[in-house]
Amino acid sequence: MKRKAIVDTSLCVACGCCVKVCPRKAISVPHGVYAEADQKLCIGCGKCAIECPASIISLEERNNES
Repeated sequence: MKRKAIVDTSLCVACGCCVKVCPRKAISVPHGVYAEADQKLCIGCGKCAIECPASIISLEERNNES
C-alpha cells in the first residue's frame, strides 16, 4: 500500500496550484473544472496537498495498482 493524492472534486476550483508543484505531473485540470490525480503517476509526496489553498487534497493509503 502506498499513499496517493485524492482530490475532493466537489470543492476544487481548478486554481492549478497543485499542478505546478507535482514532480511527476500526476495532477492535471483536464476540463478546467477540477483537478484530478493520476493514481498511476502519483508517488504520494504530498506537495500538492501542502500547496492547495483550499486544503481539499488528501493523501490516502491505496493499493499499488489503483
